[in-house]
Amino acid sequence: MSELASKDIKFIPGVGPKKAELLKSELNVTSVEDMLYVFPYRYIDRSKFYKINDIDSTVSYVQIRGRISSVNVVGKGRGERMSALFSDGTDSVELVWFKGVKYMKDKLKPNQEYVLFGKPNVFNGKINFVHPDLDPIEEAEKKQAIGGLQGLYNTTEKMKAAYLNNKGVQKIIGSIFETQLKSYQLPETLPAYILQRNNLTCLDSCIRTIHYPKDNDSLNKAQFRLKFEELFYIQLEMLHNTDLRSNKYKGFVFGKIGNYFNTFYKRYIPFELTDAQKRVIKEIREDTRTGRQMNRLLQGDVGSGKTLVAVMCMLIALDNGFQACLMAPTEILAEQHFENISQMLQPLGVNVRLLTGSTKTADRRILHAELQSGEAQIVIGTHALIEEKVKFFNLGLAIIDEQHRFGVAQRAQLWQKNSQPPHILVMTATPIPRTLAMTLYGDLDVSVIDQLPPGRHPIQTLHRIDNKRVGVYDFIKRQIALGRQAYIVYPLIKESEKLDFENLEKGFGVLKQVFAEPEYHLSMVHGQLPAAEKEKEMQRFARGDSQILVATTVIEVGVNVPNATVMVIESAERFGLSQLHQLRGRVGRGGDQSYCILITSGKLSSDSRKRMQIMTSTTDGFQISEEDLKMRGPGDLEGTQQSGTPLQLKIANLATDGQILQYARDMAKEILKEDPQLSLEKNVILKRQLKNRTPNVDWGAIS
Repeated sequence: MSELASKDIKFIPGVGPKKAELLKSELNVTSVEDMLYVFPYRYIDRSKFYKINDIDSTVSYVQIRGRISSVNVVGKGRGERMSALFSDGTDSVELVWFKGVKYMKDKLKPNQEYVLFGKPNVFNGKINFVHPDLDPIEEAEKKQAIGGLQGLYNTTEKMKAAYLNNKGVQKIIGSIFETQLKSYQLPETLPAYILQRNNLTCLDSCIRTIHYPKDNDSLNKAQFRLKFEELFYIQLEMLHNTDLRSNKYKGFVFGKIGNYFNTFYKRYIPFELTDAQKRVIKEIREDTRTGRQMNRLLQGDVGSGKTLVAVMCMLIALDNGFQACLMAPTEILAEQHFENISQMLQPLGVNVRLLTGSTKTADRRILHAELQSGEAQIVIGTHALIEEKVKFFNLGLAIIDEQHRFGVAQRAQLWQKNSQPPHILVMTATPIPRTLAMTLYGDLDVSVIDQLPPGRHPIQTLHRIDNKRVGVYDFIKRQIALGRQAYIVYPLIKESEKLDFENLEKGFGVLKQVFAEPEYHLSMVHGQLPAAEKEKEMQRFARGDSQILVATTVIEVGVNVPNATVMVIESAERFGLSQLHQLRGRVGRGGDQSYCILITSGKLSSDSRKRMQIMTSTTDGFQISEEDLKMRGPGDLEGTQQSGTPLQLKIANLATDGQILQYARDMAKEILKEDPQLSLEKNVILKRQLKNRTPNVDWGAIS
């Protein structure tokens, strides 16, 4: 850790306590070193100067050398506005300020030479600049001496209100370089052999270059080194923790395949396993008989048959005298798993139990006793499973479904149900891009089910503008006439929950007129319904007593109605790709052709239009997840940013830096293979860096 890591940012000239508090809350910056790791998000070439008569509004940013010829202030107080005429000898442009007028009034001096930098706009047919940067020629030349490329920094609305805009951040960075880095060299954070082998620039030089690059070549080298280091330490930490875990925690040995598994496989399996399912079961089987604790992530697209794989793995646990549990994120999904698994295993006489928040106290006492005695062999439940009162006789396998909906610490409580941790299988129906999986789940072994069971038809996805809704309703009526059912989903976004709820109720009112009783029956579910009423409506739809389920995204996970063949998504432009794909997966679960209809307004942004094109062109969840990563970036992907494992990349981009990530992971593997404890002299820096990075939690034990 450098000495700058212990220097409080508030003592830097121009910061102070108030701005320091903002930097902490908005950017998680508390020290001088933290501030040095706030990197520009892009750079502008300040070496080029334009003439006013050469520019137009299509140019993004321009730099002009000229003089202020006149200043005019109108209004008072909050309505005060200032304009100035700026001329370079070829023409004149108007400069306008709506904020900071008092400051700019004192700063501007007519006939003094300035360098203007800003984005040209067109107003009433003339070019103007709103809130441009304006530096006296001496200051501007000082900036040019540093280099032609100038960094732009991300800020928030709160920061801007406190004058911590891009220019404010630039000033703080400049102040740090002036006061802290003039006679101080940042200590190296990578061993010399890694720097030499990869031809990497030293850290001190990279940090100076990333903020004040002299040219594109030096900037690219600095960015590569910092991206490599960021990804390398993530991978080294994960792989090191995995090694520690495998040495520290021995796994239960599932030494045999016995009567439960064989009887089920030969006589009661509901459909023939795909090659992908067989491959995954073999991988899990291999893990559980080696004597090491399994920690495996099972990815499978919606409808790929993950639940059947989970059931067969639980039967292996039972064959070896162990209990198994499956934890689901919602009561609806837990109950559905319980019904399906109980039905599948009934001929084998397996005691399958259900534990949720709604389980009555008397039933709960009986279940607790059965779990402690071992009489309950498989328990399906929600987070109620991790309550302290729940104790197992010998839990050998814990399965977590839709695992991204549980925090790491929540899942850890399952691991602690035994003195020796059970084997762990975490499942997700949200396909995770490879680079994201390597970063978030790099310490887990990964299995992928990349085939659909036989007889499943690919879902046809159509995009319709909202003025064509009548045709969509006619199509639903034709499907219902064939004995099918349909979902109609409305968005429910936190920021506009009240408005969305009104839209749902309004939409339901219209639908009741279009699909009038007694010919049609509708159900409606949303998050504000009491659990019992929600369950009642869901069951009505599942039984076929209602043909249309009108809902919010509460049905994204946890509804399995094979007879439903139509999914209509209203205001589809308001959903991300991942969520659209999850909703589409609610249909296509039977043998009939299914359809997903995306209804949007006619005016779409380019991003929304692209999402609709992607959805209508492919049903491949992995392809969709890769596109989602490219479009939205890793920090905004639904279902991946977890409590306990935040993805806080400062410079690397998982959508574009996959090759650097793979290279960093390979190097981390190679180093740990040679020196698992990082005890060699050459790896002292690595061990110290890991110690500084690692939180005070044994994440290695809980994946």
